[in-house]
Amino acid sequence: MTTASGTREVAAPRGRVWRALAVLEPYCAVCDVSYVVDGEQPGTGTRFVCVPGRLAGGEPRAGAPRGEIVEWEPERVVATRLELTPETWTTRIELADAGDSGTQVTVTVTHAPRRVRLADRFTRSAMQRLVQETVDGELAKLPAHVDQVTAD
Repeated sequence: MTTASGTREVAAPRGRVWRALAVLEPYCAVCDVSYVVDGEQPGTGTRFVCVPGRLAGGEPRAGAPRGEIVEWEPERVVATRLELTPETWTTRIELADAGDSGTQVTVTVTHAPRRVRLADRFTRSAMQRLVQETVDGELAKLPAHVDQVTAD
């Protein structure tokens, strides 16, 4: 298992940041990803499917990555687990008040292979770099995500 974490402050109130990061809209232009969410009220146990690009109606193709919200504390913590064939990715986002109406966002990403192989030991440093780059990329996109949400 490989984990990386990072923190960034965003100049927006926590409620707006929560809506930008935790509420799965049908399409995210920042990430260019479409979501199909089971149920209407998100929370722990909510399942979703994500596909690259804008979903042109209908259901996502068979084999699309499936995920689940595994932790949900409104305006405080959301964690998702994304199941891929060879691996599982877990993303945990924590929010805290910071400064004058700002929000501190901590993103933690964990990668876990479904089956550990000897070859995985040789790629551990490369995987650590990939996971850290994923965290850094998510933190870099925070302002764009917040800008998509209408102000409070």
